[in-house]
Amino acid sequence: MPLSGESRPLSPSPVAYRLIDLVERNAEELTRAYVQDVISHVETPTYRKLEEHEVYLRAHRVFSQLGKWISTSFSDEDMKKYWTELGRRRRSEGFALSEIMMSLCFIRRRIWRKIELDGLLDTAMDLYQALELQTRVSLFFETALYYAVCGYEETA
Repeated sequence: MPLSGESRPLSPSPVAYRLIDLVERNAEELTRAYVQDVISHVETPTYRKLEEHEVYLRAHRVFSQLGKWISTSFSDEDMKKYWTELGRRRRSEGFALSEIMMSLCFIRRRIWRKIELDGLLDTAMDLYQALELQTRVSLFFETALYYAVCGYEETA
């Protein structure tokens, strides 16, 4: 996931694994909430034109595979390939770039709302390790956005 020479993150901490597991175990709930977000907000009108099930499938992949996305098991090249292709597809489907960005913001918000509500952050050490996860998730979304934009712009 690194951009411009950043080094790849180390393996997640035990708290990060617990939080990733929380998100992945609740992927269906998070995806349903995300679908309501994306089809009801004025910022994402093209999503309303899709079948709800299609929107669900697209988002569920991110929620259910969060650990894979932010761990070392997913290579930088895999990240680039997946998100660049997503950007190309969304452009060909008629999505505005702002919708792609907003959609990813909705996913990120759902992840952190779930962690806040059901999180496993009882001690100062848990909070410290959760910051590490926050950094990983932020880096993931920044990288995903960057490559999606690159793919989107390739077809311009």
